[in-house]
Amino acid sequence: MTIRLILALFIGLLSLPAPAAMKTVTLSVPGMTCAACPITVETALNNIEGVSQADASYPDREAKVTFDDAETSVEALTQATANAGYPSTVKTEKTDKE
Repeated sequence: MTIRLILALFIGLLSLPAPAAMKTVTLSVPGMTCAACPITVETALNNIEGVSQADASYPDREAKVTFDDAETSVEALTQATANAGYPSTVKTEKTDKE
């Protein structure tokens, strides 16, 4: 009986979906023209479900975003910045390894 229970639990664990990978993308946001612009960009990005962190830099004219790729996409991120008045393009993208 105990072996059956352990086997059933093990098989159940095997059927669980793999956790989604956290990704980090750096977006080029050339339209940021003042020190207040990053606040708007960060707010737009942080309002997206799945974004865990967004840091925008006015001097670098870029935003670094960490997100769960099972909940959102790079396309959603660039759409959010565009909707906020700051079109962006992907500068770099990587999957975070835990």
